[in-house]
Amino acid sequence: MKKTVLTFGLISGAVLCVLMTINTVFAEKIGFDNAVVVGYTTMVLAFLLVFFGIRSYRENVGGGQISFGRALAVGFLIMAITCVCYVIVWEIIYFNFMPDFIDKYMAHATESLRASGKPPEQIQSEIAGMNRMMTLYKNNFLVNIAFTLLEPLPVGLVMTLISALILRKRARREPQLETVLPDLQN
Repeated sequence: MKKTVLTFGLISGAVLCVLMTINTVFAEKIGFDNAVVVGYTTMVLAFLLVFFGIRSYRENVGGGQISFGRALAVGFLIMAITCVCYVIVWEIIYFNFMPDFIDKYMAHATESLRASGKPPEQIQSEIAGMNRMMTLYKNNFLVNIAFTLLEPLPVGLVMTLISALILRKRARREPQLETVLPDLQN
């Protein structure tokens, strides 16, 4: 299981990290709203490797069979490796190359909120909440990691669950000879 999980997890992580890096670099040019859509689409594409990893495990290790629980475990481990890769690469990009990314995103979010037509009190309240969250994000490394992990995790969990459901395959039970041909026993 280790080889399958590591292989597909690292490939999925590499795909997700490359696509995330490209998306982050061009986020301002394509617009932050479009970048979010592109970002989650790339997550779905990268997490397709969970499906292929479970299938590979089923065919190569399980002899064409895999239980839902085992498929879920294999998929979860592949997803976990992918998510860890994502967090590591984002932390490197954010702290070394784009420390102002969150400030730019906050400016965009604040502008969008003001243009939403909500009452001024609600806008101020939401902006204050965003500012508190971003202060935590910037000043607490563990919060930064947790927020970053929360981006791909839901997509990965859904893709893992769907893949495990689709790929589960139990061994067919052969009918007992006595039940099929009861008259031949005498």
